[in-house]
Amino acid sequence: MPPLRKATAYSKKKVTPYTRVSKKKGKSYIKTVPQQKIVKFAMGKEKSFVNGKLPHVLTMISTENVQVRHNALEACRQFVNKKLETELKGQYYFRIIPYSHHVQRENRMLTGAGADRMQTGMQLSFGKSMGKSAIVKKNTSLFFVAVANPKAASFARKLYKQIKSKLPGKTRILYEIKKKE
Repeated sequence: MPPLRKATAYSKKKVTPYTRVSKKKGKSYIKTVPQQKIVKFAMGKEKSFVNGKLPHVLTMISTENVQVRHNALEACRQFVNKKLETELKGQYYFRIIPYSHHVQRENRMLTGAGADRMQTGMQLSFGKSMGKSAIVKKNTSLFFVAVANPKAASFARKLYKQIKSKLPGKTRILYEIKKKE
């Protein structure tokens, strides 16, 4: 598999989503859709969160319109889930909120001697699919963590600060305490 292009090639561009996949080949915009890299979207104990045993909630939101690639979301998921599992011994609920629908395309250009005779340049330059991304609007949630106590909440906040560098754009962390009803 060829190396990935830099995320800056896609992250802050105004995007036209081409996501339609049809059973009839001629009606699909994209002929081959890449596999989803995000393995799980919800980890930890959801029942504990629903029952009110995990009242401290931290949500990471995007403060600008941006595209987040599925491999970036998966990298963040693996890091946060591993750290939460080792530190909190399963007493947390972690969820990835955006789903990567948008298929990213790349019009590969050859370089070197004789490359001009082998490719069409910008003629028919729709490109081949090379990955997926989630189109995230301003003030949209990216990640959600619910934990049992303030100490665990401060640990989760540190984890969020560590994964900021893996994500494009600016993010903000919201903290709230859910009251039992």
